[in-house]
Amino acid sequence: MKLAARPLLTQSITTAVLFATGDVMAQQLVEKKGWKNHELARSGRMALYGGAIFGPAATTWYRFLQNKIVSKNKNLEIAGRVAADQVIFASTNMFVFLSSMAIMEGTSPKDKLESTYATALAKNWMIWPFVQAINFKLTPLHHRVLVVNVVSLGWNCYLSYLNSQSDSQPTLVPLPS
Repeated sequence: MKLAARPLLTQSITTAVLFATGDVMAQQLVEKKGWKNHELARSGRMALYGGAIFGPAATTWYRFLQNKIVSKNKNLEIAGRVAADQVIFASTNMFVFLSSMAIMEGTSPKDKLESTYATALAKNWMIWPFVQAINFKLTPLHHRVLVVNVVSLGWNCYLSYLNSQSDSQPTLVPLPS
């Protein structure tokens, strides 16, 4: 199995595909652009971010959490992992995502962060602590990024949509269920 033999590469490629898929969903299902008006460069940026940044970072991060946050009390262990994941990784990842998207788009990272960071992080904290609690409790380490990637189809759709908004106050849309 490729995942066992080359976890970082396999999870990076999978993440790239699923980040691009989330963008396609945003453009076609939410924004209803139609294939003629589909922005391939935007999907490419999402794939690049997912494969080059998020995939490797998440794979390494989950291994770190597995090895460093350990307790005899398994519920306390899971709570510690979720707290670290949300306070450290989620907030940092959101910062890196929005900044790198702005750089790849040729716009101001500062403006992008000012207009979208707080909204995105607040929405993140409404969903991901619950997903990660279940993920850390039930999923073996080598499948955690995959679980996150599957759930992320809807999340990446939202992030792509949020990132694509050009006005200073992004329009809030209901998160995909």
